[in-house]
Amino acid sequence: MNRAVFFLGLVTCFVATGCSSSTSPVEGDSNLTPVSIQLNWYPEVEHGGAYQASADGTYLNAGLDVTIRAGGRETPVAPELLRGRSQFAITNADDVVLFRSQGADIVAVLAAMQNHPRCLLVREDSGVKGFEDLAGMTLQCQPGRAFLPFLRTRGYLDGVREVPYFNSIAAMVNDPKIAVQAYSVAEPLLAQQQGLEVRTLMVSDLGWNPYSSVLVTTGDMIRESPELVAKVVQATQAGWVNFLENPEQANSAILLANKHGMTAEALAFGSEQMRDLAYPDWKGSDTDPAAPVPPELQAKLGRMSPERWQTLVEQMSELELFDAGSIDPADCYTNEFLTTESSVAE
Repeated sequence: MNRAVFFLGLVTCFVATGCSSSTSPVEGDSNLTPVSIQLNWYPEVEHGGAYQASADGTYLNAGLDVTIRAGGRETPVAPELLRGRSQFAITNADDVVLFRSQGADIVAVLAAMQNHPRCLLVREDSGVKGFEDLAGMTLQCQPGRAFLPFLRTRGYLDGVREVPYFNSIAAMVNDPKIAVQAYSVAEPLLAQQQGLEVRTLMVSDLGWNPYSSVLVTTGDMIRESPELVAKVVQATQAGWVNFLENPEQANSAILLANKHGMTAEALAFGSEQMRDLAYPDWKGSDTDPAAPVPPELQAKLGRMSPERWQTLVEQMSELELFDAGSIDPADCYTNEFLTTESSVAE
């Protein structure tokens, strides 16, 4: 049996009422609970678990009528949640910390990507072999992203000219001295399609590694509707497991939802990269690197550690993004709604 399907069945049983034999809910069923998930960006593979759970019926089987709302540049994720226009959202762990520093009671309930895809993209002929070689380059970047002060305080952007990033690598095509902020799941392929040989500098290699593809909700939602939170979290968790095993169905849905030049090739490339980010401890078998991920690792998908959150809060405090001691890492997240390893093993 496909491990992803096995996991999906168990999660469906967990979130349904006793895994009864009653007919599964269908669209339009008045018994479904309406839920909205706000994305922090245009629909891409970073949101694959939600699109998978929507496309394959996992949300419906959990009694949920889920609407996925596309984001874009400067999407107001926290206000959308606090005003009740969406009950859940997908964002990054460092954004959660910033939201909380601004007084927004936003809580992470699932972190699909253990390693962050944030990188800087440079041309192979730029002379840049690592972050220490960036002096003299022009970096296209989006102001306000926390990884930038992290790089600045460590000297990696000394002598680097920073200019706005417009979600395009076009400037690199004619100028080897242009670097761009990027995600390893997308821009390297776009560069290759432009005929460029590029080098990917992963920011996580320097120690800046917040969780990404993080499902979040509000503290009020957790306190007032814990059963609904559990259903959404566990169905999304199952969606991610299935997406990382077989992403075609979700990628088709993402392609339809993305109106900003997304291609099937880019989604296929990104899906492959996401698997390594979600399961950094799994390298496949010796004979088949794409072998199915063992159930015991699938069961851990989405879980977060106190040490990772403690490190992130300390790093951001050192960057003076908020007052030292004003954020308790334990308030930023909870694992309580994730499917347990024991329930998968059973």
